[in-house]
Amino acid sequence: MSTALAAPPAAEELRHRRERLLEELPPDALVLVRGAVPDLASRRFRQSNELYFLTGLEVPGAYLLLDGLKGRSSVYLPHRSAPRERSEGPILACEDVDHVLELTGVVSVAGPEQLPLDLASILFRSSRPTFVPFAPAEGAATSRDSALAAAAWQAADPLCAIGSAEAALIDGLARQFPRCDVRDLSPVLDTLRLHKSPYELELLRTAARICGEATLEAMRSTAVGVYEYELEAVANFVYRKSGAAGSGYEAIVAGGSNAWHGHYNANDAPLCDGDLVLMDYAPDYRYYTSDIGRMWPVNGRYTEEQRQLYGFVLAYHRELLARIRPGATAARILAEAAGAMRDALAQMEFSKDIHRAACERALDFPGHLSHPVGMSVHDVGSYAEFEFEPGLVFSVDPMIWVPEEQLYVRVEDTIAVSADGVENLTGFVALEMDDVEAEMREPGLLQLWDERA
Repeated sequence: MSTALAAPPAAEELRHRRERLLEELPPDALVLVRGAVPDLASRRFRQSNELYFLTGLEVPGAYLLLDGLKGRSSVYLPHRSAPRERSEGPILACEDVDHVLELTGVVSVAGPEQLPLDLASILFRSSRPTFVPFAPAEGAATSRDSALAAAAWQAADPLCAIGSAEAALIDGLARQFPRCDVRDLSPVLDTLRLHKSPYELELLRTAARICGEATLEAMRSTAVGVYEYELEAVANFVYRKSGAAGSGYEAIVAGGSNAWHGHYNANDAPLCDGDLVLMDYAPDYRYYTSDIGRMWPVNGRYTEEQRQLYGFVLAYHRELLARIRPGATAARILAEAAGAMRDALAQMEFSKDIHRAACERALDFPGHLSHPVGMSVHDVGSYAEFEFEPGLVFSVDPMIWVPEEQLYVRVEDTIAVSADGVENLTGFVALEMDDVEAEMREPGLLQLWDERA
């Protein structure tokens, strides 16, 4: 199914985001956000989530400056480069003033040489709190946690610990403007991104639909001997066919014991008879993604043991979903669902004592309501301490571990808290075991390809 591409955020939406940001800061605050620079590889440019959220601009080397006292918003873009446009096509530049003003709703557009002059005119006269993101920027297929891990690796390198782009910006401000009071914007911006606007929810619904269609196609394409990377390729085809820019994160396609490694992404093993395969993969659609987890039998039929374990996880999943609503809290939902599952577990049969023990341990695990989902799959912000409100989007991800067998079983959906309960954005994807088996009996893209070949 083809998808008509959504428009970038409207200027009114972007202005509203910037106004909400300034409302959470001191009245005299300055905000400076630096955009991404071109990747070393020759690939399509993707803006950082932080700058795109506030400007909607996909221009390398862009800056945004907000002045809380004047209520003034300015963007600084590189100048037009004829050689680059000859190579890559038209790119917005600071010369496109009227068009940039219309797209973003800011009040001024200038070249990069104007930024230090504008900062100097403010910061040489007064000490103004200047907020910049301290956290590493999120780029293509990047979440905050993966960006932090990469920054830690770089910092630990004894020969090449050159520091992050964020640290360089902080140092540059302090060096050029000694009176500059640099503060961390990341916590404020993270909180702002936690609850999604109606525009964002529509993008998340589309990303979830594309994600789900790719997962269903992977189910249909699964067979003994198929390689994990082939199911990843099937999903990538669906993503691009549906208008996504690519993947929102590295694919997890883990057959058998590979699923024991929660973020396995080698995806280079053949799928074996009798094993389950875990797929967790979603697209990058207009800077928004989704999250899903499904496990299905490689040969198309769940064994009795697999039905017992996956059945427990499915029952837990239903208990969690039934309790999500405005005003609820994660702690209360987890406690209530665990209580219900203790009663249910007493009636369940298991072939092995270690399987029952694994399910019992799962009742004390605090992570079944997992992480926010939005511009990144592990999105920023935290909802653990607050009552749920409409517009909150996160993953429901009950799971169990059987260490004696290196067996990991989980199921995951992306949900949005709505005014009257919960909207399961990925809930249309076959979940019940009979439905999964029926889906797998349908012809898959890989098999159709093999017939043509």
